[in-house]
Amino acid sequence: MTADGSSVGKLSIVVYDGHYDKVHYALVMASAAAAIGRPVTLFFTMGACHALKQPTDGEHAWRAMPLSEEDGTGGDKDDTYAAIKVATFEELLQSCVQFGVTFMVCEMGLRAVGLEGQPLRDDIPVEQGGVVTFLNDASKDGAMFFI
Repeated sequence: MTADGSSVGKLSIVVYDGHYDKVHYALVMASAAAAIGRPVTLFFTMGACHALKQPTDGEHAWRAMPLSEEDGTGGDKDDTYAAIKVATFEELLQSCVQFGVTFMVCEMGLRAVGLEGQPLRDDIPVEQGGVVTFLNDASKDGAMFFI
């Protein structure tokens, strides 16, 4: 607890789902929490690992991620968001970087989806680790979400 009685426990988010809209919302939660001074860790695993892949031919991998409840791709939805002034994937990602959000990627998750050894984005400070690393990073007075 802080002097004013509010809690500042860490927000730890397991980003598991490989759908663009769900990863986008994890970034919304992380950037908002970080903006109000809350420490945040994003732990990418399984399908969500694709969001951290190094761009190919200048195209970010998240643009090809499917949507969870409609047809189309992450790129289509992101373009729509940009047109209606909703924060885009890259804006949220860069906000998280600027606010000091910790990015972790699960070694097992990378292996499970065939990304082990493939280059990840170099503009994001990504730490590789496992579930134990993530759990040791989480705080007992914080909150944990699974997306």
